[in-house]
Amino acid sequence: MKNTDLYNYILGIADNTLILGQRLGELCGHGPSLETDIACTNISLDLFGQTRSYFQYAAKLKGGDSTEDSIAFLRTERQYVNVLLVEQPNKDFAFTIARQFLFDVFHHLFLEQLQQSKDVNLSAIANKAIKEVSYHQRFSSDWVKRLGDGTAESKERMQDAINDLWRYTDELFHTTDSDLVMIKEGIGVDVKKFKDSYYQRVNEILEEAKLEIPESKYFQKGGKKGIHTEHMGYILSDMQYMQRTYPNMTW
Repeated sequence: MKNTDLYNYILGIADNTLILGQRLGELCGHGPSLETDIACTNISLDLFGQTRSYFQYAAKLKGGDSTEDSIAFLRTERQYVNVLLVEQPNKDFAFTIARQFLFDVFHHLFLEQLQQSKDVNLSAIANKAIKEVSYHQRFSSDWVKRLGDGTAESKERMQDAINDLWRYTDELFHTTDSDLVMIKEGIGVDVKKFKDSYYQRVNEILEEAKLEIPESKYFQKGGKKGIHTEHMGYILSDMQYMQRTYPNMTW
């Protein structure tokens, strides 16, 4: 096993939480109610905390003058390997919740397996993070049901969001070359093994919310290979501004 494969594997996990945390952070002060606004902000902070743990470990593996900040903020767009789902914009509250829900179900299943990793660092991060993600999944699932089984408008908006974002769910189960190496070593998670469980759990919530399960078989991919949607550049321009404008800044 090469450290390069482990480093790349960590990026594949952490870039998802980084970008989704950034998206949720954009909503700070703009939630539909104070309680919900605070909840979304706290979920964002949870995701950033998980990202820091991953990137601190990645920086040790990379060595040199690499730090968690340089990994998080000083890569180019093609060097980020998050799935396309998490970079989708906050169109409205239903869209934000749908995006969170579709990722949370995957994230929880993923962390359940990552706890069994032979890498003690990844196992420890997963063991801590799963407690937070359990709440994330409960929060987003409850809102899917509230909006889906709510007013005619909330139902329509939630259904539209699910229909729009469904095309990005299959990429969650794609594996890179580094993923395959880590799976073979007993370090990484074979995500394909819980793909059926993922869609079963998602479908159960959608049915409870009285929403239709999308029938589309067309899926988009590319994020795990650094090929992103047009939204990614705008995210990075905001996220990287301070570090690129004031190199080597410290607080």
